[in-house]
Amino acid sequence: MSTAPGVRPGPARDAPPVRRARVVVRGVVQGVGFRPYVYGLATDLRLAGHVTNTGEGVVVEVEGAPSAVDRFCARLVPGAPPLARVESVETAEVPATRESGFGIVASRAGGPVRTLVPPDTATCRDCLAELGDATDRRHGHPFITCTHCGPRFTIVTGLPYDREHTTMAGFPLCPDCAREYHDPGDRRFHAQPVACPSCGPRLRLVPGPGAAGVPLPADPIGAARSLLAAGAVLAVKGIGGYHLACDATLPRAVAALRRRKARGDKPFALMARDVGDVEHLVHLGPAERELLTGRVRPVVLLRRRAGVRPVPGAPLPADSVAPGSPDLGVMLPYTPVHHLLLGTTEPDPAAPRLLVMTSGNVSGEPIVTDDDDALERLAGLADAWLTHDRPVQVPCDDSVVRVCDGEPLVLRRSRGYAPLPVALPVPVVPALAVGGDLKNVFCLGQGDRAWLSAHVGDMDDLATQQAFGRAERHLESVTGVRPTLLAADAHPGYRSGAWARRHAGGRPVVRVQHHHAHIASVLAENGVAEGTRVIGVAFDGTGHGDDGAVWGGEFLLADYDGFHRFAHLAYVPLPGGDAAVRRPYRMALAHLHAAGIAPAPDLPCTAACPEAELPVLRAQLARGLNCVPTSSMGRLFDAVSSLAGVCHRAGYEAQAAVELEAAAVAAGDEAADPRYAFRLSGRRGPGAGPSTADPGPLLTAVVEDVRAGVAAAVIAARFHRAVARLVRTVCVAAREAAGLRTVALTGGVFSNVLLASACARELRAAGFTVLRHRDVPPNDGGLALGQLVVAARAAAGPDDGRGPRPRDK
Repeated sequence: MSTAPGVRPGPARDAPPVRRARVVVRGVVQGVGFRPYVYGLATDLRLAGHVTNTGEGVVVEVEGAPSAVDRFCARLVPGAPPLARVESVETAEVPATRESGFGIVASRAGGPVRTLVPPDTATCRDCLAELGDATDRRHGHPFITCTHCGPRFTIVTGLPYDREHTTMAGFPLCPDCAREYHDPGDRRFHAQPVACPSCGPRLRLVPGPGAAGVPLPADPIGAARSLLAAGAVLAVKGIGGYHLACDATLPRAVAALRRRKARGDKPFALMARDVGDVEHLVHLGPAERELLTGRVRPVVLLRRRAGVRPVPGAPLPADSVAPGSPDLGVMLPYTPVHHLLLGTTEPDPAAPRLLVMTSGNVSGEPIVTDDDDALERLAGLADAWLTHDRPVQVPCDDSVVRVCDGEPLVLRRSRGYAPLPVALPVPVVPALAVGGDLKNVFCLGQGDRAWLSAHVGDMDDLATQQAFGRAERHLESVTGVRPTLLAADAHPGYRSGAWARRHAGGRPVVRVQHHHAHIASVLAENGVAEGTRVIGVAFDGTGHGDDGAVWGGEFLLADYDGFHRFAHLAYVPLPGGDAAVRRPYRMALAHLHAAGIAPAPDLPCTAACPEAELPVLRAQLARGLNCVPTSSMGRLFDAVSSLAGVCHRAGYEAQAAVELEAAAVAAGDEAADPRYAFRLSGRRGPGAGPSTADPGPLLTAVVEDVRAGVAAAVIAARFHRAVARLVRTVCVAAREAAGLRTVALTGGVFSNVLLASACARELRAAGFTVLRHRDVPPNDGGLALGQLVVAARAAAGPDDGRGPRPRDK
């Protein structure tokens, strides 16, 4: 750290006028090179003073000619470093001290935490150039970084953001790195994760149990490449935890990883050396290319090209990488280890071109971050470990994004996004929203900001719940939010809700209806003002309804205060609960039962049902035994998928719907079929209950087409169009009834871009303003944001702990 500059003995008698200003900059301004930038700007303008990090942000005092101080303030934000995100600047006049020189002073701890920790960022071009430069002292260093790139959120242990408050604290700077760290003209000036081969961290390859006694290789990267080429599965430690990796072009390696991880048919993500290695496989527009090559580098879901054939010199992934999926999930390397492994800086024919990169965990458990845990918990999955000695402070899985109508749509908001805050259009009291049980993400909020956590996972595992608690404590520490209220889903059996009750400590726990939270989430993300009511279309698989049924095909007239259920998909029995989710043929038979259509043996769903199970299922449906009613749109997608012969058993969440979308994409621009329609009923007068949308006519048309030999792809396309027309029809009716002209689309079903795009087109053609998600997932990964806004506002008045209730028009 540089020391504070000296002070002149006293002003000269005829000294020119001097002005001194104190400037407080808040936002993402620590860990991004902001203090070195301020230093350079101030010295360039010949200003005296100092800059420091504090809990509330970067604090600057500049002194000099009034015109120079004015120029400093004018240039401060426009010229900020690329990773900075300035949210506010406060300037105040303070007495001049006739200080000489400008310096960076030691950070000041204590006080309120009002600064923002930056997310982890992909390796920058300058560092990559040095990584591949044989004359550079960091040539081949797996942890090369500077003020413009590298780990941030996952290594921070406290604020202010200094090296001693990161997991780099255990790696003292060598003389060369220390010189760069203190040199204002160096790119690594006050770069906290700065490192080199002399001061660490260090990479090593640990052979699996079958190689006991084998000495550790001197070249971990070379040895890792050799293992991958031989078909091995490697556990690779990254920024936010471990990945499991194998060569994606080797069918036997992909099959081994899929078998060991009990992955079923769930698609794997790919890491490609560069865009050129995948552009023959997928459609790439400008938005997709920008996501792939930008600073975040998430997994991007890219629509597959039809009829892909081998291209000379281009890699071809095994068919088992993403069977049945309309997309390939692709990311480019974002850490130096990835670049070295794939040979991006120094091309090597032995380096892999395409890797499967999937979360390093046992199915259902959180991503592994601890090295000892990795050796134990991944022992049955990995053949070797490519690891290092820099600790991971907080788990952070890869983000997942797709492009919808030319705009990014975040499906999993984690690495590269967390913990950037979401600006709130309504103020909230300090609160914690714990999210749902699937795709869990929690949210802290205070005032006009909300911080969504990185992806936690499904809360049905004890290890995930423990990871949730650690991540929550860490996010509290780096945001300074001390919740006075907790919010949870209204489902009485959710584990996330149980966690909230156990940890309430006397604080109120407000329960928020699932689909109301979804709609509040998209409203908050889009900056919708308090008191603005919209038509919310919330389509998903499961959500606890206020009548005890399983909701999921909902049209709600809603704002932050509450909602009115205007319409919903007609109830059908959910036979066996989760068993019906795993076996889409059950949902198909349940829908046929509700529609009065006989489950004839010639229908694919009937043929898929085991012979011994069919009479039991028929009796169960006839008597209503263990059949909770559901209005779920997700379950209707499952039913049509099985009925059309696309998918009968789901090995992962939404598999039947994903494969139905893939089939619809294959059909191309299929014309709408008027037979594919919903029967609307209800709402005959004031005070009447919600309308229902009965899919019976649609199912009749599907059965007719199946028996006529119509291709499953055509059936899938006609079904998607029918759902989009339903959305338009019901929203028009809601506009006539309530005078609302804005529609918010939300819920996991709208992760389907074919449907989301079709619904948006239909609605805009009918004159509606359409709100959709962009930076916050439409699925349960965005649920906590809506819970937060609804519950924190509900706390302003008396509350019984049940949260806002449904209301009449």
